[in-house]
Amino acid sequence: MDDKRRRNRKKAVLPVRVSGNDSSGKAYSDLVHTLDITEAGARLGGLRHGLEIGAEVILQYKQHRASFRVVWTEAVPGHNEHRVGLQALDTKSLWAFGSELRTEPAAAGVLTTPVPSEA
Repeated sequence: MDDKRRRNRKKAVLPVRVSGNDSSGKAYSDLVHTLDITEAGARLGGLRHGLEIGAEVILQYKQHRASFRVVWTEAVPGHNEHRVGLQALDTKSLWAFGSELRTEPAAAGVLTTPVPSEA
């Protein structure tokens, strides 16, 4: 993985709605969460549906919607859940705060909350 991609990744747990068709072709719409985000993609956790690599999905964050492509997927051992890596298909950023996202330090066991940086 190249260093530039690592630098641009922001750890953020945000509630998002993901919708599309699962690996059996059945339509779904689920509330899941991001694990980290970039302007070009996201890593999601909490999916209850197996997704095919290459499948297109729609993510909704607040009132914003954008199309993504599944680039990798993994089952979480011991849980009925999947994680997926997504690549943005839209040129606009789904994350309203985009590259200005910063995170507050988290206490042990507490999820980090993203906040827009103050200009």
